[in-house]
Amino acid sequence: MSITIALAGNPNCGKTTLFNEITGARQHVGNWPGVTVERKDGIYKKNREVTIVDLPGIYSLSPYSAEEIVARDYIIKEKPDAVINIVDGTSIERNLYLTLQIMETRIPMVVAINMMDEVEAKGDRVDCQKLSRILGVPVIPVAARTGKGLKELMEAAVSTAENRQKSREPESFDEKLVSAISSVAHALGDGDPEENRWKAIKLLENDEIIQRTVPSDKWAAVEDLVKAANKAAGGDAEAGIADSRYQYIAKLVKECVEKSQKGRQETRSDKLDKILTNRILALPIFAGIMYLLFACTFSENFLFIPDLPSPGVYLAGIVEEVWGAVADGLIGAAEGLGASEWAVGLVASCLDGIGAVFGFLPLVLVLFLLMSFLEDSGYMARVAFVMDRIFRHFGLSGRSFIPMLMGFGCSVPALMASRTLESEKDRKITMMITPFMSCGAKLPIYAMFAATLFAGTNQTMVVFSIYMLGIAVAILGALILNRFFFKSETSNFIMELPRYRIPTVKSVVIHGWEKVKGFAVKAGTVIFASTVLIWFLSNFNFSGMCGMEESLLASVGNGIKWIFAPLGFGDWRASVGVVTGWIAKENIVATFGQLFGNVSEETIEAVMAGEEALPAITEVFSRVSAYSYMAFNLLCMPCFAAVGAMKREYGSWKWTLRAVGFQMATAYVVALLINIVGNLL
Repeated sequence: MSITIALAGNPNCGKTTLFNEITGARQHVGNWPGVTVERKDGIYKKNREVTIVDLPGIYSLSPYSAEEIVARDYIIKEKPDAVINIVDGTSIERNLYLTLQIMETRIPMVVAINMMDEVEAKGDRVDCQKLSRILGVPVIPVAARTGKGLKELMEAAVSTAENRQKSREPESFDEKLVSAISSVAHALGDGDPEENRWKAIKLLENDEIIQRTVPSDKWAAVEDLVKAANKAAGGDAEAGIADSRYQYIAKLVKECVEKSQKGRQETRSDKLDKILTNRILALPIFAGIMYLLFACTFSENFLFIPDLPSPGVYLAGIVEEVWGAVADGLIGAAEGLGASEWAVGLVASCLDGIGAVFGFLPLVLVLFLLMSFLEDSGYMARVAFVMDRIFRHFGLSGRSFIPMLMGFGCSVPALMASRTLESEKDRKITMMITPFMSCGAKLPIYAMFAATLFAGTNQTMVVFSIYMLGIAVAILGALILNRFFFKSETSNFIMELPRYRIPTVKSVVIHGWEKVKGFAVKAGTVIFASTVLIWFLSNFNFSGMCGMEESLLASVGNGIKWIFAPLGFGDWRASVGVVTGWIAKENIVATFGQLFGNVSEETIEAVMAGEEALPAITEVFSRVSAYSYMAFNLLCMPCFAAVGAMKREYGSWKWTLRAVGFQMATAYVVALLINIVGNLL
């Protein structure tokens, strides 16, 4: 018998971590609210008949945000066989509010008290057995990060689902509210009594979505009863219901939770926040941490020690040696089989293109391992909080910085995360500026130019400055959009700061591996197909096989190069790279690998030796035009997958094309200014 179990809980309660542990899935686990923005399905790894649905983190079943609508619609309309309500044991009072609301739906439920290891470390105690007796549902203590208690949790959840053991409605309302709820439920007429009772509660909470479901012939009677309930509650039945729930929760906590004196003392997180969120120190610390990340990835003189490569550069050298040996072997095999000259050329060209991308895999791995560590530790949530002070001056709230931070990984989930923003204005502006962040696919472009044209200089600072340029342009773009195109007040910014945690090695490695795996899969599919296409276009014209300068690709590049000439890169090969980058940004490196010849091997050698390399590229680009090229590809239209995500979130091509137009115009203007000012200096 197939069973569907939904996971529901507050943001940052460990829900996605639990999902990953019980399904073996590899979702992104970030220690900040809003990482999961839509439902995700998985299969319980110990029972293939059990489907697990990970719902967005929500504070209540009141549909005030996109994630609350997704979660509530699934619970109410899809009616899963059971719900596992994950409760953060360190903030149990706040988390139990959602627990009571789910119980009111009468859906079979199991409560998982998560982070029990942290609860015990604080010296607190939660009596789960007593809490279970009072609520009338199974309550299981777990620690999702370590896997403790998950076997018992799933056994209880499966048993509850199989027996359809409905939750009972909590005794949280006083007699007046119980009477009002019963009256409204009765006025709704025939139908499922339990569903009518839940609808009655939501109508008293002024739920507009439920109001629209009431038949017109019953609305007058229902409206009169709701008005009477509001009058009896002092004018606000919704506040009365919320207050009743909180009073009930206070009684539960008093009976079932023992707080130690340690819990009232200043915590480690409080002490760290005095420094990391300090009004003066916060931004310099953030800049310093980011610079250190790039030093670990790109520095040729790590920790200022001459000729000591960073971990990223060292690993890149190893990968390049292995890839070079594999490529030489494959080319030799092709020649040994008597393949024609053009076939050998195709194999060599494809290997050069893909190798140019694979050569940067270690850099991507190191950077995202470090980024994952910061995310899981809780520090990135503080960055969003700190950035609120800056963003507010430019018409956005600090919550917009969360999708932007996710944009350092990939623009697609970052654009999807913008749906968590309550303000329509904030959503539209954030989606326009989020692609300005340097996603992982852009990293090989910077590494290639840093190694070839900036050898012998501080390459770490070059790459770091590009990342900072993206943030600066995004903030300035938000100001322009808010001032001239969107005119409304800045939305409020309320965000829960998670506790600092030392990330587990498992979660950090999994996150880093997922990034690299996606990068490698793209190199083996999209980029491979692109390299084959580029080889044919760069070696053939309508008359047959020809030299590169007379090829179809050269004709296209020469036809559009005048557009980019003012930016400092008027060569046809540079123009072609921009276009292929719209398929996937890594394609630029693969394209250069074919058009300029064996980029990857010389790139890594240049990094290791600290010498200038790739003479063909240095003939086309100067340092100024190379920086202009990097800036243009940083800010221009993102890859087609990201454009598709924008279309999905905007819901119209009109707004999508507006966003793309803004990004292209911004990229052109910034690159033009860099080229002009750079050459003057």
